[in-house]
Amino acid sequence: MKRVSIITGGAGGMGLATAKILGSDHRLVLCDLNQNRLDLAVQELSEAGIEAVGIVTDVTDRNSVNELIVRAQSLGNLVSLVHTAGISPQMADAEQILRVNVLGTVNIVNAMFDAASEGFVLVNVASMAGHMLPEFMIPRRTYRYAFSDSGKLIKKLLLRCKLMPTDFYRRGIAYSISKNFVMWFSRENAARYGVKGARILSISPGIYDTEMGKLEEQSGGVDIAMKSAALKRVGRPDEIAELLAFCATTKAGYLTGIDILADGGVIAGRKS
Repeated sequence: MKRVSIITGGAGGMGLATAKILGSDHRLVLCDLNQNRLDLAVQELSEAGIEAVGIVTDVTDRNSVNELIVRAQSLGNLVSLVHTAGISPQMADAEQILRVNVLGTVNIVNAMFDAASEGFVLVNVASMAGHMLPEFMIPRRTYRYAFSDSGKLIKKLLLRCKLMPTDFYRRGIAYSISKNFVMWFSRENAARYGVKGARILSISPGIYDTEMGKLEEQSGGVDIAMKSAALKRVGRPDEIAELLAFCATTKAGYLTGIDILADGGVIAGRKS
């Protein structure tokens, strides 16, 4: 039976770069909110000899995520999901950032747990921003609502963001908290997934040469990051894609419950 991998946010950036690697021996299911972007991505992969289908999916809607998984399972043996879908402070307000990055991850993790079998792996994309939060600003008690009431989770996190004085800072703290949550939730689900013989982990990219990375460049985020980075350049999409693809295969079969920081040494420089 053909091995199948889902890639959320697969129509561009890190998702599409990862698809080009995993597609060498997997049938791919790409999801995105934009049908035109999906069509272009599927066409590009097809021209490279990669079998892929595109499915419009809203990760903030559990029913939409469930439908995505059912469709993927109909195409073969679903062995991995790489969850790259997310939005940055330059793309939306604080509430939407939390809904996509936090609620979207809760939906993906919980829906995939129900469908996971022996050997399955879920790779979530966090961010170096999640490593930048001071310890006292990490709302771990609130994170716990992810297991009981996701609506209350978003409301309480949004209240935390509204303590910031301006919309600029609210969007920034929403993003950092959302990506710190992705790291936490991946780690907290490792034992749960392990009961099924499945794996779950997160990867925290720094700034890469993608559409989202270019938004960081326009906002001055790249210049700030480069001041402390060990490698004085932004990352290439293929560099993070190789890591995402590796973690999504059996070559990394003993790797779970951990976050891998791939930021060119930005966080290391801040702490030195």
